[in-house]
Amino acid sequence: MVTKARVFRELLKSEPILVSPGVFDGYSAKLVEQMGYKTACTTGAGLANARLGVPDTGIMSLTDNLEAVRILARSITIPLMADADTGYGNPVTVFHVAKLFEEAGVVGINIEDQVSPKRCGHMAGKDVIDAREMARKIEAACNARRDDDFVILARTDAIAVEGLDEAIRRAQLYVKAGADLIFADAIKGEDQIRRLVESVDVPVSVNMGFGLRSRPTTPLIPVARLAELGVKRVTLPRMLPAAAVLAMRRALVAMKDSLDSFEPTERPDLLTDIDDLWDLMGENDVAGLEARYMDLDGVTY
Repeated sequence: MVTKARVFRELLKSEPILVSPGVFDGYSAKLVEQMGYKTACTTGAGLANARLGVPDTGIMSLTDNLEAVRILARSITIPLMADADTGYGNPVTVFHVAKLFEEAGVVGINIEDQVSPKRCGHMAGKDVIDAREMARKIEAACNARRDDDFVILARTDAIAVEGLDEAIRRAQLYVKAGADLIFADAIKGEDQIRRLVESVDVPVSVNMGFGLRSRPTTPLIPVARLAELGVKRVTLPRMLPAAAVLAMRRALVAMKDSLDSFEPTERPDLLTDIDDLWDLMGENDVAGLEARYMDLDGVTY
């Protein structure tokens, strides 16, 4: 049987570049698949914000994360990578954490070298652990996986703390420890991306944040150009949460503005049709299941 992890690996080899929008609930995950994207990733910040209503400062627990990614992974057929934050402890902890995420049905995990409790990569006040300890975390995760295709992505946050040269040194160490993908958070501009790509022997993943909007801590570079630079994967972790918040705010404002009116507010430009929701979530399949299983007169065995 070809696993989703194998599919992801093959896509990483065959595609010029993989685009992975960040998902945080059933709607966003199913939309990414429906719109034809070949892979997706969980957004750690998006899950912490949407599920718990808290900032991304290490409050979301391992149990919270596993529950979320298990639901998301089984709701779509395309490969889903998960954000495992700092690995929730030391290298021995990471050994068990990697097993749990693999059992949850994702095709791989990101592990970052921030101190714990971590914080969103775009917040001030980040710090990083000893690179040797992070290398051991990567080694432990690689040794723990049952499927050799399960992807271990090493993320370094060293650029914001110690500069690009140190981030590259760390990335090279993490590759020696077994990392399959490298991601340097807060990397800026084509020159830095090119240096990272040329410095490591494994595929490089770039975070483009909102994807459709510039941001000081992430580059806004055309995906085709990233492919030319040698980048093999780009993630858009904040695009869908930001789009959802803007759309919900606009709908709520429209509803609030109409409260004192005696005329109905018709704003189809703000809301999708109920049939679209049903189609997205598989509601139309229920009728077929009812026809097959609810007809007791048709029981012949």
